[in-house]
Amino acid sequence: LQGSKFEPIVCDAMKIVAQNTPFENTIEYVGGQKFPDIVANGYYGVEVKTTKSFHWKTTGNSVMESTRVSSVEKIYLLVARLLKSLEIKIRPYEECLSDIVVTHSPRYLIDMDLKSNETIFDKMQIPYDKLRQDPNPIQHIVSYYKENLNPGETLWWIDDGDEIKEKKSSNIKMRLWGNLTQKEKNDYLIKGLAYFPEIFGNSNQKFNRFSLWLASNESIICNNVRDMFSAGGKVDYDINGKTLKVPQIVFKLLDNIGHIIDEIKLADDFISEAWSRKSEQEKLRYWLKNFKDCCTDENVADYASYIETEIPKYFK
Repeated sequence: LQGSKFEPIVCDAMKIVAQNTPFENTIEYVGGQKFPDIVANGYYGVEVKTTKSFHWKTTGNSVMESTRVSSVEKIYLLVARLLKSLEIKIRPYEECLSDIVVTHSPRYLIDMDLKSNETIFDKMQIPYDKLRQDPNPIQHIVSYYKENLNPGETLWWIDDGDEIKEKKSSNIKMRLWGNLTQKEKNDYLIKGLAYFPEIFGNSNQKFNRFSLWLASNESIICNNVRDMFSAGGKVDYDINGKTLKVPQIVFKLLDNIGHIIDEIKLADDFISEAWSRKSEQEKLRYWLKNFKDCCTDENVADYASYIETEIPKYFK
């Protein structure tokens, strides 16, 4: 039995028990794209969900509540578990919303067994009614999740201005790295070197943020990001009259240094957000530090000091 077919059954049952009460003849099934599914006396609402899982968790409605019936102030959630026997749990809507998940838009996660003081609103320290009535509830949600991000994590569903990303026709389809043109590959390589200086470090997770950015922002899947920067071994490069053997990632940096600095300048908002630094000198110092962290071979002093003296020229 699908949820859409179960909703009218719940509504009919409510009409029966409403007889000889103040709710008689006020029960209305709205269903469809409206929230909640059933309205009582214009003020109360019942949202109906069904599940065939053994637990009491399911995906709820959009946090934006743009389809909410305007007159409804108090909503209850009825979840029916459709296994061998029918089981039903009913709770106030805001008491069983444990978290937020993102499908095509941010939605609440329902847990009918959720303990008190463990709702998403308790975690965010904002009452449900205050959040839903806010002109821009997404700002509160974004702020909460940003404060709780671990290193290497990102909110893929928002853009640089903390707005929910709108799907554009050019990004509906995912693309494989191998299917890009050479120019596109080089452009993304430059962006990677500019935006994510941690790739010059020694961490085994140093490519994670770049991989996430490619997938979430650019709809590009790259199975081996490391090869993009490191494949091919060391190459000869002339620095201050000396021919040195430099790693591929350093060669690609040296060969594109002007474009990389231009990219940093053009993407100021992104850089400030991603690095949590705003001034030009702070960005420069952070970028240089991450570059020098990778310089561990015998020629380290030669090309590290060279880069350190070359990059500031582009910021003048």
